Amino acid sequence: MDDIAVLGKKGYSLRNTLGEGSYSKVKCAYCDRLKCKVAVKIINKMKTPADFWERFLPREIEALRCLQHPSIIKTYEIFETSAGKVYIVMELGENGDLLDYIKITGAMREDFARMKFQQLASAIKHCHDSNFAHRDLKCENILLDGGLNIKLTDFGFSKLLSRDENGKMILSNTFCGSAAYAAPEVLQGIPCDPRISDIWSLGIILYIMVYALMPFDDSNIRKMIFFQKQHRIPFPSTQHLTVECKDLINHLLQPNVSQRLCTDEVLKHAWLQTPNSTVESPLSAPEEGECSHNPREGKPKQKHKAKSTDLIACFTKNSNRRHRTSAEVNK
Repeated sequence: MDDIAVLGKKGYSLRNTLGEGSYSKVKCAYCDRLKCKVAVKIINKMKTPADFWERFLPREIEALRCLQHPSIIKTYEIFETSAGKVYIVMELGENGDLLDYIKITGAMREDFARMKFQQLASAIKHCHDSNFAHRDLKCENILLDGGLNIKLTDFGFSKLLSRDENGKMILSNTFCGSAAYAAPEVLQGIPCDPRISDIWSLGIILYIMVYALMPFDDSNIRKMIFFQKQHRIPFPSTQHLTVECKDLINHLLQPNVSQRLCTDEVLKHAWLQTPNSTVESPLSAPEEGECSHNPREGKPKQKHKAKSTDLIACFTKNSNRRHRTSAEVNK
């Protein structure tokens, strides 16, 4: 029985394809019961490796069933057929994903970025408080509904955190996700608390929101890690951010995991508390840990200074380099 017939029996009228991944496809459908459009993720067991079917898919389903939050995509129904297909019926992100939105509209105004980032950080706090780490935070996995509200999705790499017999957190040393968003400790294969690594990814996302640029070029992983560990974050002079916004980015993209913020600290940060922030003068000196040059204008003054990377060019060039292992770092 094909997808149209299977979903038709459940009251869903299948429509266009929204996207396709390595092991699944997502289609739009109309739900007779809900009287609205929904997204249906269809996974074919026959086309997926055993590791995905036995490990990653159960994790995703468990996360979708456990995590209920206004800024996390809502799951309406999950069912499997005898033919080996799993159907996950979810809330539809009517305005697509955050990356496509930024490609079209450019960098967000800071007050708008503040509202969207607060929604995202709140969703991640809910995940972490529920002992889940997302482990694949990126703009493509953040959908926007009809009101441009954040809807976090794609929990395929999520992990339910566990503790040993002494109550100590069992660290993760598995690389998953996208190199451009991954924390340096993840890229280096250093055992870490994946919640702290999620925070780094939040920093990359916030940077993209306000600059429509990538802070680091991942075409050379070893060089990227060098710049990340130097804590030299490029802040282009073309966009005059408030001191508070830059400070939050600096704390999120902190290479020292012991100094990186947790979700509670992120949500209590001054930038998220008030819109009355101070805009830094374009002539003021760069703060510690940042560089103020425009990467499109001449050479940086410092010898080792990271460059921002054009967002569209980066993702066009890197579209086939999503999943890399820490072994690349040592090449």
